[in-house]
Amino acid sequence: MTDTLDPNSRPVAEANSEITAPEGFLAQLTALLGESGLTCDNDAMAPWLTDWRGRYTGRAMALASPANAQELSAVVKLAVASGVPIVPQGGNSGMVGGATPDESGHSLLVSLRRMNAIGVIDKDALKVTCGAGVILQTLHEAAEAQGLRFPLTLGGKGSATVGGLVSTNAGGTQVLRHGNMRDQVLGLEVVLADGTIWSALTPLKKDNRGFDLKQLFIGSEGTLGMVTAATLALSPGIAERRVVWAGVESIHAARALLIHCQRRLGAALEGFEVVPQASLEAVLEHTAKARKPLEGDHAWHALIEIVADAEGADSLAERVENTLAEAFETGLVQDAAIAASEAQAAAFWLIREEVPFAERAKGPAVQHDISVAVERMPDFIEQVSPQIEAKFPGTHVVAFGHLGDGNIHYHVLAAPGAAPGWDLTEGKTISGFVYDEVTRWGGSISAEHGIGQNKIKELAHTADPAALTLLRAVKAAIDPQGLLNPGKLVPPNA
Repeated sequence: MTDTLDPNSRPVAEANSEITAPEGFLAQLTALLGESGLTCDNDAMAPWLTDWRGRYTGRAMALASPANAQELSAVVKLAVASGVPIVPQGGNSGMVGGATPDESGHSLLVSLRRMNAIGVIDKDALKVTCGAGVILQTLHEAAEAQGLRFPLTLGGKGSATVGGLVSTNAGGTQVLRHGNMRDQVLGLEVVLADGTIWSALTPLKKDNRGFDLKQLFIGSEGTLGMVTAATLALSPGIAERRVVWAGVESIHAARALLIHCQRRLGAALEGFEVVPQASLEAVLEHTAKARKPLEGDHAWHALIEIVADAEGADSLAERVENTLAEAFETGLVQDAAIAASEAQAAAFWLIREEVPFAERAKGPAVQHDISVAVERMPDFIEQVSPQIEAKFPGTHVVAFGHLGDGNIHYHVLAAPGAAPGWDLTEGKTISGFVYDEVTRWGGSISAEHGIGQNKIKELAHTADPAALTLLRAVKAAIDPQGLLNPGKLVPPNA
């Protein structure tokens, strides 16, 4: 429920204790957005002031919810005139605190969730234009109703929004075949830092007029502009799929199996995830619905998804069976099972999805969303993990995730009996060590979750100085007042 605000008779401090706004600013916002578009009520704002992981909580003078790009443009112009920082927010499902305001209460929180229209799906051109507030799962359902699909999915699909996915260049389990969100974006509409609306929603196959400007805003975490709509690429619907669970003797064997599948299956290979035996055991212990996929134990497990549209559906089963038979013959796999039904396929994926929750039940951990070159990831895991466990006695490294695109979720579990706040003491030291090693290996400290406020110091420490100079220069040029999502992504000058 929104709060009816009369700025002339009701001080802001009464609605949101001790938070003040520039004179007349909230009155102008109220006139612009009305009751449905603006609230200062603490209870109404509370769910949006803490990030999804519960690590950051901030304050805001108000929550604005414009209905379209024109309203957002007017909001930004008012904010610029009053010097009010803006924190844009989609589904508030990010992992690095990138959509949470600071504790000062000086910022205006701007929700894009009301911009949730899905345009006509073009089945011939395989594209759709939709608002920034469209929830990913809703987009999936709309595409499926037309026999198509939007080929990006992740655990938070029920809350993540298109605008947030674009702003963070989200990844997921289908990146191996389809790429990140960047690869799905054909066009954008963005409200810039001065309130100007830049619209390039119509995609062109060839356009050589200089910079591809939309790339500036994809992955910029709302620090350069706010995405209000996007034209997205769709794919033909899946007509047939096979899901395989395979046990292998090492992470290097998993990598060899990946290469084998890529050579034999080509573009039909959609996902290749790895799970160590310890993580499988944790899931089986923690999750009542989980079932052991293979009879024996194996050092590592690979979860493989292979799909085909109507054209390749008839031959998919045979291709998968032949690929797996060759893997057995050459010793690439120790055991494997092909899901016999959609229910069994879902059961295989349940294990992978439950790994973080099972891990959390074991105790505190520091979590790292990292990437190195795909071909180097097995060596990284085998060489760096023992170093960490030796340097920090009692800890245990858990590495799992998207081996196919070099993005591993690299978690370090605390020693048994770790004191409360371990993640803020020794855990911080461990994370610093991990990020230094990732950088030394030529990798990235953030593969798909972004930088936000969680990793901004680590980025300043590990990034190439030339890259930092470029980041700061672009930010200063496009948002000279520094009002868009301050304190996120772009490290300040030392």
